[in-house]
Parts: sequence; structure tokens; C-alpha cells
Amino acid sequence: MFEIDTRCVHPSRCSRAAFGSITTPIFQAATFVHEDIGSESEYSYSRMQNPTRAALEARVAELEGGVDAVAFSSGMAAETALMNIFESSGHIISGDDLYGGTLRLFRHNAVSAGLRFDFTDTTAPENVRKKLRPDTKAVYLETPSNPTMQVTDIAAVAEIAHSVEALLIVDNTFLSPLFQRPLELGADIVVHSGTKYLGGHNDTLAGFVVVKTPELAEKMRYCAKTIGACLAPFDCFLLERGIKTLSVRLEKQAANAEKIAYWLRERPEVRKVYYIGFPDHPGYEVTKRQCSGFGGMLSMEVDSPETAREILKEVRLFQYAESLGGVDSLITYPMLQTHADVPEEERLKRGINDRFLRISVGIENADDLIEDLRAALEK
Repeated sequence: MFEIDTRCVHPSRCSRAAFGSITTPIFQAATFVHEDIGSESEYSYSRMQNPTRAALEARVAELEGGVDAVAFSSGMAAETALMNIFESSGHIISGDDLYGGTLRLFRHNAVSAGLRFDFTDTTAPENVRKKLRPDTKAVYLETPSNPTMQVTDIAAVAEIAHSVEALLIVDNTFLSPLFQRPLELGADIVVHSGTKYLGGHNDTLAGFVVVKTPELAEKMRYCAKTIGACLAPFDCFLLERGIKTLSVRLEKQAANAEKIAYWLRERPEVRKVYYIGFPDHPGYEVTKRQCSGFGGMLSMEVDSPETAREILKEVRLFQYAESLGGVDSLITYPMLQTHADVPEEERLKRGINDRFLRISVGIENADDLIEDLRAALEK
């Protein structure tokens, strides 16, 4: 088996594309011809499967170490479909520091469908154990969390979840399979916003659910074809192209993020930097144990709302935009963007205030990015 950076380019599960093409062709087809009555081919209708999507899904499944991956039109579409595998009266334990869209889905749509949620700080695995019920169906967590970069011990929580035969679901968007492989640590399902590091160029939306067992694969395939939020062939092409450069992009982004994080920590205008690569980060030892890199994400709290807004207005290389994981460096204002729908009291409790900024570091020159931040801070 090749190393993961080689497998980003040459996945072993994918056979060579039609006519010897190096890249998978875009099969822009809604439907496919049946060869005979009662003879079902692998491809019948593109909502269920398409050759371009099949190649992408095989690549993502292999990188995560799953038996199958299902590609959706966005990360939220993937999570919505995933919730449909659970009984309507099921109980799910979730981390309490999540992407705002996930919180919105869990607290409104999923609850309206009959699911019941308990939210807790998963960085202390015993908190998860205390929330267990006889009808607990799953534990859901982000690690690192969005946007305060909290780290959860995946193996420890997996053991707790499995003690009541519940599934462990891990959002692996921030680190990708290059730096973190939750299924190998005991998780049963991995979700991704493929829009982010897997795509890597801020040019398309995508989501993935990767599963560990054939039984879960069957459930997810059924939900996917029923809900119909499948990823279109051209978007699959863009994602597969993006994954080929995942390792070189993310290694560069991680190196840049580390340099910027340490620089920000010395600035008088910055009160706190949230970065999992700091040795004094509460989750540093867990990160070293379960990850092979620290990623390209960090957050910071500055000294005043005025400083935060000045940074957003004055940066030139960094761009004020709501996303992450692309080659371009971005700054997000979570209180107005990713977490705008989270109640103010809850946001403030987590430190997501009007001085809090999230940074997705790109592949530009690190010194140029630091100079961009310095100029904005000293304006």
C-alpha cells in the first residue's frame, strides 16, 4: 500500500479511466441505457450513481479507510442525509462547539423530525458517558472544533459510544484524511464539507459521508438516492482534481499557519490565539497521538471590536470571506457569519464575541501573509 500522499494522486481502488484518460471523464448524463430487460447495470440513473461520482467516492473512501463514501451537493446535504439513518425517536449526543450550520440542523430540522439531542463538552470524554441513555444511537463530534479549536480524544469517545452500541460520527473537515483518520481510531462514520480542504480552491460545494461497514453503506446509499442531493458530475471532477494536490496544499498551509500563529501570539493587540499546534494547548498531547499534522486553521481574539473590524477592512492578501481550506487565505467573523444563528449567550460563553476572528491560512508566502496582518494591525 502506498503512502497517503501518493494515494491522493494514484488511488488503488480506481481503475484507469475510459480510453486511457489520466483524469476521470465527466459523464454528463442523467440516465443510462439498459442492455436487456431485467438486466441492471452499475449505472442506471445519475441520482443513484454516475461513473464520475463513483471514481471520486472510491478515492475518498480509500483515503479515509472506509468501505464506502457517498458524495453530496454540500456538507450540510451530507449531514442532513446522515440524520435520516436514525430512528425518529433516537437520542444523539453531540459536541457543543460545532459549526453553526450543524447546530442549526440538529436543533431545528433534526429535532422536528423526532431526533433528540444532548450537547456537551466532548474534550472531557466522561461528559459523553454521563449523557448516555438506553436509546442513544450516536455520538457526534468535531475535532478540532469550529471555531475554537477544541480537541477530542476520538479513541476514548469511540469506546464510550460503543459500550452502548452507539455509533461515533466525526467531522474531519478541518484536518482531512491527510492529518487525521478517525475510522482507524474507532469512529464508525466520517463526514466532510468537501468544499473545504478536499476541493481546496473555493470553486465548488460538496459533502461526503464515509462509512466503516457494508451495513452503514447500504443505509447511506438508500438515503442518498431517496433524498437526491447527489453531487453533479462536473463538481465531482473538480473535487477529484483538488484531492490530487491535497497533500502539497495542506502541508504548505500547515507550515504557514504555524508560523503565523506564533507571530500573532507576540502581538500586543492579540489577547489569545487558538491553535492546536501550541504545546500548551489543552489538547496538544491528544493531537500528537491521533494526528500527523496541525492543519491550516487558527482563531484569535483581539483587544477590541474596533481592532477586529480594522483587520477585516485593511487586509489585502487575506480576504474577508466565509469558508476555509482553499489555497487563498481567508478571515471570517464568526459572530456575523458561521455562527450568526447561534444564540448570543451561547456564542459568548464559548468566546465567540465581537473580538473573535477565524483564519484559514492559504498557500501564499508566509512572510507576505504576516506583513499583511502587521500592516492591518498597525493601520
